[in-house]
Amino acid sequence: MINIVKNDTVKVISGNHKGKIGRVLKVFPKTRRVIVEKVAMVKRHTRPRSQRDQGGIIEKEAAIHVSNVMLVCPKCSKPTRTGVGQLSDGKKVRICKQCSEMLANE
Repeated sequence: MINIVKNDTVKVISGNHKGKIGRVLKVFPKTRRVIVEKVAMVKRHTRPRSQRDQGGIIEKEAAIHVSNVMLVCPKCSKPTRTGVGQLSDGKKVRICKQCSEMLANE
């Protein structure tokens, strides 16, 4: 189970981009990878598809493994592990292990 969802703020904890903070753009649960905004930028050489399209070198984000990122709590602004809590109606929510604050589930 991946405890990171789209629009979460994460911090890269290992690899070439260690220390960078960004927002999660996309999550791939099967391969356990995430795409983080402005992290792991790669250059893609593209060909023009039609007359009005322009080819060239496009920079975009590459996917990084979920074990290399850590969720940043919006309340305490620290990278944190998450726990699972239960609301009174039986719904499960993520909880920050640092400050015990409930994290938003998308």
